[in-house]
Amino acid sequence: MVVTQGDHSAAAPAPHPAAPTATEWPRAAGAALAALRIGIGFVFLWAFLDKTFGLGYATPAAKAWIHGGSPTKGFLGAVDVGPLQTMFHAWAGTWWADWLFMLTMLGVGAAVMLGVALRPAAAAGTLVLALMWFAEFPLAQTTAAGTPSGSTNPLVDYHVIYALALIVIAAAGAGHHWGLAAWWARLPWIRTQHWAR
Repeated sequence: MVVTQGDHSAAAPAPHPAAPTATEWPRAAGAALAALRIGIGFVFLWAFLDKTFGLGYATPAAKAWIHGGSPTKGFLGAVDVGPLQTMFHAWAGTWWADWLFMLTMLGVGAAVMLGVALRPAAAAGTLVLALMWFAEFPLAQTTAAGTPSGSTNPLVDYHVIYALALIVIAAAGAGHHWGLAAWWARLPWIRTQHWAR
């Protein structure tokens, strides 16, 4: 190909993608945190929906909460590792444990997906995840019956990752991007209660 004077298009190298600018980075980070927020919120909301209606994933229809099933009896009743087994067995299937668990799943899931009350949602979600970590007790390699516990990491399992995600989105105020945090913060009671944002 012959390049004439003044025609440098054929010889010009392709430009390299530029790093995000100072104004682009907050938008990209906000979108990434919003995606994380919506994803982790749906984890909690889905647990509520599946256990309430028996959608057939973790809970069959016959054991749905609306059909008289207990959201905590099967999981807590089957705990056979860790230092809190006796406590979890006592809680399994009690009305208050069922209601507290389900209200937490619904409240955390809805709040996080909407981007409101992220601090209390992160606190409640982290508490439930810590209890679930103790119920599965990843430190144990075998159950009381001698069968493998299924733990693949003795400390950092999915409960810890979910809790960290909740803490990060609350600390970052991730409800402003694709969420209702700005509206929530303008509510009269919330304006003075920073812990509730």
